[in-house]
Amino acid sequence: MDLTELKALAVAEKAKFKPLRVHCCTSTGCQAAQSLEVKNNLAQAIKDKGLGDRAEVVGVGCMGFCGRGPLVQFAHDDQLFETVTPDQAEAIVDVLAGGEADLIKGDPEHPFFSRQFHIVRKNSGNINPDRIEDYIAVGGYQSLYKALFEMSPAEVVAEITASGLRGRGGGGFPTGIKWATVAKMPEGQKYVICNGDEGDPGAFMDRSVLESDPHLVLEGMAIAAYAVGANHGYIYVRAEYPLAIQRLETAIKQAKRYGILGSQIFDSPFDFKIDIRIGAGAFVCGEETALIHSIEGKRGNPRPRPPYPAQDGLWHCPTLINNVETYGNITAIVEKGAAWFSGIGTEKSKGTKIFALTGKIRNNGLIEVPMGITLREIVEEMGGGVPDGTIKAVQTGGPSGGCIPAHLLDTPVDYDSLTKVGSMMGSGGMVVMDTGTSMVEVAQFYMDFCQEESCGKCVPCRAGTVQLHAMLTRLLKKQATLADLETMEQLCYMVKEMSLCGLGMTAPNPVLSTLQYFRSEYEELLQPMPTMPDNHALTV
Repeated sequence: MDLTELKALAVAEKAKFKPLRVHCCTSTGCQAAQSLEVKNNLAQAIKDKGLGDRAEVVGVGCMGFCGRGPLVQFAHDDQLFETVTPDQAEAIVDVLAGGEADLIKGDPEHPFFSRQFHIVRKNSGNINPDRIEDYIAVGGYQSLYKALFEMSPAEVVAEITASGLRGRGGGGFPTGIKWATVAKMPEGQKYVICNGDEGDPGAFMDRSVLESDPHLVLEGMAIAAYAVGANHGYIYVRAEYPLAIQRLETAIKQAKRYGILGSQIFDSPFDFKIDIRIGAGAFVCGEETALIHSIEGKRGNPRPRPPYPAQDGLWHCPTLINNVETYGNITAIVEKGAAWFSGIGTEKSKGTKIFALTGKIRNNGLIEVPMGITLREIVEEMGGGVPDGTIKAVQTGGPSGGCIPAHLLDTPVDYDSLTKVGSMMGSGGMVVMDTGTSMVEVAQFYMDFCQEESCGKCVPCRAGTVQLHAMLTRLLKKQATLADLETMEQLCYMVKEMSLCGLGMTAPNPVLSTLQYFRSEYEELLQPMPTMPDNHALTV
């Protein structure tokens, strides 16, 4: 297949779309709220009303407004219906045919939607993730073809480097430097890995991308493999994501059938195959060396670095590891160029970032926004603020991040700005808390998570997180003293400085950030100082 044939296939597939397409979300969240029944009833209603020649219902990926699901939207005029129930399907089809019905309608012009800028999520909610033909119809795999036939591997690496893309998995390491390091290693076996082991509490960005647009990730991985000289890739996904795994398996089979994965892709000398590895849910396997050990069939323990995986990775071969969202940006950069991508965001944080906006917030769900937008714009404008009371803090970065107080809501959302206020970007969790939230309880929750997920290899993390959790528990029981509080703070810095991997190094962050901004809540829980009786005069 050449580019002309690929584009012709895209046009032919798009021509098969019926004029009236009803998109019904079939992602995990909406499926839990009966969206599959909604979809089936919509299809039956279209048939019953004789609209089958010009209307169709399409199961699509996540539309983003997860708190209002199941969602149904008309592709031709963007009418959006929220919290749809199976018995409302007929009424929706009546509206499709030009009638009216008493339904809960969403507003596509609401800031939750209008303030977003989609790069990675451009196809989510618009195509059927189970059909490669839908992906091809919207231009899928044309970036891979362009890379293979119009660019050298070095030119692809240079384009990614010039774009300023940074890893979306948490650390924000420049993607181009990673790619260049692997590409410069001697010829021989190299690997490309997609880290889909998303484990932060409240985070579901990567899961959504894999469920909604699996071919986007496969295409990004294939471009990466061509650029660094790899011929074998792995997608590591946690077992708690069965729908993502199912859709990835389907996507890989379809891509092989079209000759887009496997041997001599697009009749070129480039070979690339992808396998799926399913993780057992260990949070530490999100760390790249622990993930590599898990793929190799070993216990998922991290190891000291250097050497880094780019030099000595999977089975001691040079290995490129990026997360789902990072690969999701690649096709757009190859298609539109580095200058286009670097024009979005800030000077040091280019492009967009997907966040799972959750917690005490009116509008919760997935958002993709340009870097540099402020927390206030996200939480108050897009999220609609808290339902009752006022905002107290926003936690970003999951267990590795920190709690940012309300008076810092004008902080720009970019890598450096979040670090300056004691938090981090992380993989994209964003939890909003109101004035009724105990920040000490929040710190205890995250420390409980970290002690449970510690692999136990190094003493600072294995023992330190347990001690920190015990200290927080004593505080909440009002059994701690000021000396205990001071000891806890010192222990935080010890765990941070002495732990082997990122889990331990960042585990104290929620404690340290809440101590920094909400210290009075800790002090209010301390045991009162003993008082001396009035007649305490000394006798000789």
